[in-house]
Amino acid sequence: MFTFSEENYLKAIYHLERDFIKGISTNAIAKKLETKASSVTDMVKKLSEKKLIIYKKYQGVTLTDFGKKTAANIVRKHRLWEVFLVEKLNFSWDEVHDVAEQLEHIKSPKLIQQLDSFLGFPTHDPHGDPIPDKEGNLKIIEKSLLSTLLKNESGICIGVNDSSSEFLQFLDKKGITLGKLITVLEKEDFDDSLLIKIAQQKFSISKKIASNLYIQKQ
Repeated sequence: MFTFSEENYLKAIYHLERDFIKGISTNAIAKKLETKASSVTDMVKKLSEKKLIIYKKYQGVTLTDFGKKTAANIVRKHRLWEVFLVEKLNFSWDEVHDVAEQLEHIKSPKLIQQLDSFLGFPTHDPHGDPIPDKEGNLKIIEKSLLSTLLKNESGICIGVNDSSSEFLQFLDKKGITLGKLITVLEKEDFDDSLLIKIAQQKFSISKKIASNLYIQKQ
């Protein structure tokens, strides 16, 4: 059994591993969790003693196999709860993260197995992120950022890089949701902003927005 704090650290390290080929620095973990580096150092010692991570001075932190499976299970619970909140309780996709942050710490394996079955074994959460299976395996799908598309190219929206409430609310206003086909009509050389088309609607978006939308090229 692990504390809420230990689980939050494991999840943060799990997500950071995507961006760090080698070890993750304590400063990177502190930034991710918005905490002090000294607090990270203390927690790293605890997690290391529990065989969840390996820490080498000047090389950083890496998850052990045990740590990786434990972290993936936390992520799995978080994303399954997000699906439940959206599909069964009619939460919007910008509301679910904070609630799922609380629910992910529930320990009952049977509850999560039943939840997964009840939801029809979903593969992705409401933001398009893949849900690890019960063994901690994650199915990676090929995706690109909308900002990489050229004029007259199209892609299906399959996820977001920025899952903040503000960004998701902005997408709702524009009618940009998962599964929508997005076509680039124009791309400005000056600032890389895009004129896009979704269904019959045409509008411009900034490079920042396009750099936070994942698509599958068509």
